[in-house]
Amino acid sequence: MMMEAMADPLYLSYWLRNFSALSMLRSYGKMLTAFPYSPQNPAHSLLRIEAVSTSEPPLLERPFADPLDPQAVLQCANEFQHPDCAYVLETWWGLWQFRKDWELRPARVTLSCYGPEFSDIPLLSSNTPPEHLRIDCGLDSSFLPWPDDPASAYYTRSNLRGLLRLVHQLDEVLSVEQRLLWSESGESFAGKLADAIKNL
Repeated sequence: MMMEAMADPLYLSYWLRNFSALSMLRSYGKMLTAFPYSPQNPAHSLLRIEAVSTSEPPLLERPFADPLDPQAVLQCANEFQHPDCAYVLETWWGLWQFRKDWELRPARVTLSCYGPEFSDIPLLSSNTPPEHLRIDCGLDSSFLPWPDDPASAYYTRSNLRGLLRLVHQLDEVLSVEQRLLWSESGESFAGKLADAIKNL
């Protein structure tokens, strides 16, 4: 499929009001609780806690079996509540994906919280402050119709609706100052979506 060759990692970033070392894990817990996890997956979820920088060995790597209990993850994170830590949960959600046909399958997703003194947050740009929460949504081709597959419009629209439903839920539970849906290349996701729809 041509769309796969142009695929770009897609991220959802949040900046929160009054974010601090005391509030960060409460906010992370709200994100973990709101997230729609896939119930059965090919591997365990994994919580990784990093201190100061991603170049340092993790303080903790702990697997969590299905079904994932967000409160158990948060309880584990609370044992390492420090302003220079990052909390990274590699887990799964359900997306329509194309193999030989379109199927609803578990897809990898990463939910991250960055402490205010963590020094190794990848910046969107030199003018953008470090974000507080980030979701690595996977490849943007899961949310964009493919020009060479008209049937993809139905399935990718379903994936996009799920993503927008998550955004709405997070907006309700978090003290949001700013949020941004962005791709690694810097291209506008909204622009790519408009172009993909136009080219169907």
